[in-house]
Amino acid sequence: MFVALLLQFGRAQETPPPSYYRPNQQVSIDDLPSVKAQSKDPGAVLLAAVQTVLHDKDLCCGRDSALVDEVASADPSSLQSLSLKLQGRQHLSDGRPVMVTAEYLAPSAIGSGEIVGSLRSQHALLMLWNAHVYVLYGATFDETYDGSGAMVYAIRKLLLLDPRFSGKRRAVSFNRDTDDFGKVQGMLLLTTAPP
Repeated sequence: MFVALLLQFGRAQETPPPSYYRPNQQVSIDDLPSVKAQSKDPGAVLLAAVQTVLHDKDLCCGRDSALVDEVASADPSSLQSLSLKLQGRQHLSDGRPVMVTAEYLAPSAIGSGEIVGSLRSQHALLMLWNAHVYVLYGATFDETYDGSGAMVYAIRKLLLLDPRFSGKRRAVSFNRDTDDFGKVQGMLLLTTAPP
């Protein structure tokens, strides 16, 4: 009897956990402010994009905000440059400290898991594509769970906001089937917390 139970237990362990495939999943952040750049100048566009992502005028990017000088002096063609300027402890105009985490993702380091995870956590990203800064606020993707504990995402489309425009021209998408990922020059995830 003991041998039979042991064999039965051994067979149960050999059965892999169930796997599943869920196509066309979508995640998006719907409560982002609609900030339009004051001009088409790349620096003004970067300011509007950072203000959209952080959506806190005391932090960025009003006249006396904590980050306005750092963002204004950053190279708008390099999200890595911006990440170095913003990373670390900053101070609001009233002296209160705030910790900014600026995680730069080089094109070779961009993974679908980081994008989906950030969006599910309600954190929009900045994306530099074709030398323009966009706010990445959503994605359409396929989700596969292979039963071993690994979740794999295949992104079909990235949903973007173009801070240069308002109205219908503001919404842009990056389609993996028709757009060239080689023209994506990086992404930046900005988060804040008390120190």
